[in-house]
Amino acid sequence: MNQIHELVRERYAAAARQAGTMKSSCCDSSCCGQAADEAGFGGLLYSSDERAELPEAAVSASLGCGNPTAIAELRPGEVVLDLGSGGGLDVLLSARRVSPTGFAYGLDMTDEMVSLAKRNAAEAGVGNVEFIKGEIESIPLPDASVDVVISNCVINLAADKGAVFAQIARVLRPGGRIGISDIVADDHLTPAQRAERGSYVGCIAGALSFAEYRAGLAAVGLTDITLKPTHGVAPEMHSVIVRATKPGPLEAVA
Repeated sequence: MNQIHELVRERYAAAARQAGTMKSSCCDSSCCGQAADEAGFGGLLYSSDERAELPEAAVSASLGCGNPTAIAELRPGEVVLDLGSGGGLDVLLSARRVSPTGFAYGLDMTDEMVSLAKRNAAEAGVGNVEFIKGEIESIPLPDASVDVVISNCVINLAADKGAVFAQIARVLRPGGRIGISDIVADDHLTPAQRAERGSYVGCIAGALSFAEYRAGLAAVGLTDITLKPTHGVAPEMHSVIVRATKPGPLEAVA
């Protein structure tokens, strides 16, 4: 597990350094979002209006496989948490959608990405955000403290996905929801076959199957689980929109 953490940390710290100098959207071809113009990954999965709203470095550092802010149906006053927030693109977009009465947290495991995200927030003039260093297997926020959890092509990188799902359920308020973009494999693919299709830090080898993903969310008590494929990223592997809800009444937001 520690080896996976360090491999991911090293790759995405390098991505942050390069995005910060505007050299590239990624460190090399083994990262998610190998290039910003590659179909299926990167900043071009966002509309031109969304990209124009934010610093170029935030868009350049986007290594995701979807646009979770477009599927989370964020509302003014809500508290949002982005797992693996990178350069802060999804956090900044979320903060604007929840308005000044809401708040958006970004959690990332690398100092470099957290620093880059803070610079991007300052440049964009977005104040209702906080970027925190930490691992998504151990989220440093209180129980029942957020309304929505989003993530963009990050959970597949986690060494302990069961722990991630448990942490999501813990920090969600009753009635809260998830809107996640991730990579998922067809059910018949073995872990070895997934690894043949791409690297772990390339968001391929560590992907769960559809059945494994549903079972993991259900095991921590989430309901209304749906996984909707949007586009292929490798043979028999897909970018998907993941939605689920934590049972219970959601308190009205301010």
